[in-house]
Amino acid sequence: MASLQTLSKSFSGWVFFCCCCCLPLLLTSCLPLKGASTAHHACRLRKINFQQPYIRNRTYTLAKMASALDKDTDNRLIGQQLFVNIRENNRCYLMKSVVEFIVKDVLLTEVKNQYPYVEEVAQFLASLTSELSSCQFPGKKEHIEKNLEQMKNKMEELGENGKTKAIGELDLLFDYMEYACTDAPKKGGNKKKN
Repeated sequence: MASLQTLSKSFSGWVFFCCCCCLPLLLTSCLPLKGASTAHHACRLRKINFQQPYIRNRTYTLAKMASALDKDTDNRLIGQQLFVNIRENNRCYLMKSVVEFIVKDVLLTEVKNQYPYVEEVAQFLASLTSELSSCQFPGKKEHIEKNLEQMKNKMEELGENGKTKAIGELDLLFDYMEYACTDAPKKGGNKKKN
């Protein structure tokens, strides 16, 4: 009986020690350091989002169909020019903004009745931006806003062909989003260049 009481006291002591000392250490070790930004982690997507053959094929097929109708071969909306003066760790936030614009102002307009797969692709892209909802830009957004505004202005200048061009570059948008927002090994650059 005495050994049972000793064991019980010993066990109670260990439980008390773990609850009072170890548990707070474990909980605080998971928290970010004071002043550390969590925006970088919020600006990440899982690689698996981009490895779904069905949606990749739908996106690329839609882009190919619109690209065949694109009369302007001199301009590019989605390209390296979007990343001018944007640090690599802020590119996902930029791409989130670009995708939100393309979904709202291109794909969910009257063009959704002109091409197949538009609604599926728009829904997929919207799910990506939803997943990035807590992705915030910590500093001044002047370069991001400037680059986004230049893309919008160029699309507007192209008139009727602007939306066609944007849809024709959905494959680029898909690739740039994957490149900027996943932890995939970065190659020397994107497959497609200006």
